[in-house]
Amino acid sequence: MKSTSEDRPAQIGPTGPIASESAQLDAHPAGDASELALTEAGVQPSPTLAPVADGDGLPKPRKVLIVHASVGSGHRSAAFAIADAFKIIDAEGGDDGCPIVTEVLDILDFGRIVFDGDNTASMFTGVTRPFYDLTWRYTLTGRLLWGGGTIWARIMYPKFVEYVATEQPDAIICTHITAANVAVSARMILHATFPIICVPTDYEVEGLWPHLYTDLFCVANEHMAETLRPRKVPEKRIHVTGIPAAPDFAREYDREATRDALGLPQDKQLTLFLAGATLPRPYVHFRQSTDELIPFMHRFKDMHFVIIAGKDADYEEHLQRLVKAHDLNNVTVLGYVDEMAALMSASDLIVCKSGGLTTTECLCVNVPMILLGRAYGQEKANVTMLTSTGAAFHVTTTRELYDLLLQIDAHPHMTEAILYNAELIRRPDAAMEIAKATLNAIHGTPTPDARLKRKHFMHFYWGRKPAHIR
Repeated sequence: MKSTSEDRPAQIGPTGPIASESAQLDAHPAGDASELALTEAGVQPSPTLAPVADGDGLPKPRKVLIVHASVGSGHRSAAFAIADAFKIIDAEGGDDGCPIVTEVLDILDFGRIVFDGDNTASMFTGVTRPFYDLTWRYTLTGRLLWGGGTIWARIMYPKFVEYVATEQPDAIICTHITAANVAVSARMILHATFPIICVPTDYEVEGLWPHLYTDLFCVANEHMAETLRPRKVPEKRIHVTGIPAAPDFAREYDREATRDALGLPQDKQLTLFLAGATLPRPYVHFRQSTDELIPFMHRFKDMHFVIIAGKDADYEEHLQRLVKAHDLNNVTVLGYVDEMAALMSASDLIVCKSGGLTTTECLCVNVPMILLGRAYGQEKANVTMLTSTGAAFHVTTTRELYDLLLQIDAHPHMTEAILYNAELIRRPDAAMEIAKATLNAIHGTPTPDARLKRKHFMHFYWGRKPAHIR
């Protein structure tokens, strides 16, 4: 599996300790109103610890919960990228002298039924893909929208309501749609006023985000802002920040040193195939096209191919057999790579799937990309945005990929236009922008919009004509 951030300590469920900097802090009192709301929601409040006395005169820390869902690696990576940005701000003096404490949580850990998000996501990669695709930008699903409601927490996530009541955060940042809706549910039930910041990790906004009850949408580009406006999200609640990638992808690397360390040639165009994944099912078609191309890779005299198999040892062994069978000396197969950002930076071309975080990382390291394979749902939206702006190539078949690589091999400068266009949407400092926007929301006066204060079990609404439909 391709690693986009350093390994993190494993999180324990919501009834145990959480891996974060704030694990040693005492919880703030939930208060009578919160306890009443918890009782109404069918949750038995936990005993509340007394707040830490400020006998040493230190200011009260800002508490920010960053909530993702373990459905693929992108949402988690984005959450930790934002947490890293807060660490930088805290190291530089915090928020006006106040320390900043963050917790990165997996919303699935708080469910009445704890299920495997990765396996669930794999259910939408086969024949069911068109059904999943219906939630994205079709005429009906572009107008019939989800506002928000308490249904998520009341039915499935009451433990998260209890946790929020105990922790009393200053803000909650959500990098997954389920996390966002559960956060909105918790705030409604608790009658709380903390801001909720939604960070979609793709290049489009699905219709099931809690549009009317989100204080701030931090989106990738103006294309996404155009989607939110007809969905009746006020302009003041839209902030174009980019998608947050780990700080590693914004750093400068020594290309020659990286190639030397991995035994890669200095005088060839390095073409990187990102085929590693925790679950192979979403990568079936990508890997099939890669396998079909391998017998022809010897024809590319000025290219050297690097194929990443990630932690999938069986697939790595399969690739090694193919390379050996075809006696290829311009192909290197690698398993799990620690310094993925450095390797991507040392490449001249990247072939990848159209996931939001993967494409964002390619933009951040400033390397042209070829998106391989048919796409549905959010990945279809990513392909549409990236190709419409001229920021990426897209092919759907092995033959198309072969023909495109032949052209690039013969005319390497044709990727310069891709890099130029990609620069227009490249935002390597997105995580820091989101962290600063969150602190501004904490300091801002609570929004007077009555919709954010209403309490609904479930709230659908009818939007205006979508800016982007297909």
